[in-house]
Amino acid sequence: MQLITPAPWSDYELIDSGDFQKLERFGDFVLARPEPQAIWSKSLTDDEWEERTHALFRRDRQSPERGDWQTTPAMRDPWFVTFKQAGLNLTFKLALTSFKHVGLFPEQADNWVYIHDKVKAMIDTGQGVGRPRVLNLFAYTGGASLAARQAGADVTHVDAVKPVISWARENMDHSELDNIRWIVEDATKFVRREVRRGNLYNGIILDPPAYGRGPDGEKWVLEEHLNDLLQSCADLLDRDNFFFIINLYSLGFSSLILDNLMGQTFGEVPNAEWGELFMTDSVHKRLPLGVFYRFASL
Repeated sequence: MQLITPAPWSDYELIDSGDFQKLERFGDFVLARPEPQAIWSKSLTDDEWEERTHALFRRDRQSPERGDWQTTPAMRDPWFVTFKQAGLNLTFKLALTSFKHVGLFPEQADNWVYIHDKVKAMIDTGQGVGRPRVLNLFAYTGGASLAARQAGADVTHVDAVKPVISWARENMDHSELDNIRWIVEDATKFVRREVRRGNLYNGIILDPPAYGRGPDGEKWVLEEHLNDLLQSCADLLDRDNFFFIINLYSLGFSSLILDNLMGQTFGEVPNAEWGELFMTDSVHKRLPLGVFYRFASL
């Protein structure tokens, strides 16, 4: 089992965490948001948090998920950040949403580099792959899709929420990329259809939520549906040249559960890495931000 955190990058910083909150800098702006796993105490004082914060998320008492933002006059919404690392040069539009998210999960940066490296390796070693085909499921605003596309892959980006697809398309344009295939559909339905068609992908990326709804009201419950989805993904993954990544951010799932699922679904796989993703704040507290499993033929 491994603990993985992204290399530092200039447009993101976890400043502090604690008391079920995290204080983060995205580009020029500092945000304070809820974080259920930060059960320890803050290191900075409440006054220091308030002095630094441009936008503070407050949960709606009537909803466990929704809320609103309190902002200072200096706060811009939307705004942009860049990620320049290991051959990647990506630009993301960020915005303050009613679900506390801003359109970017910084802990995934290590996976973006991994995806970029695996696609480039397939192309550079000339293994008969041509342009690798990559499928990104529950793809949100597209960080993984952009990384694969910038490395030279043909990318299919699937998400059930049409406005999120539009957001991802903007990120593609701002990153000066093109020709990503956009699919607004329930991930399980799409994967089953691809299996029936006999299609194969060199890379598959999954980042499923704990709960969700498809565009036609399809219900997604992680514990109930993940196993079947993984079985279908195994049928879609190329046998010779491949990589596979799954991320889970659900308090009930440990990396051991993922290890069991992967072993049962894929059997023995080469170059497997699995464990927790985390970010370190400025006083060296490590904030866990999900579990992952990834493997590749190279």
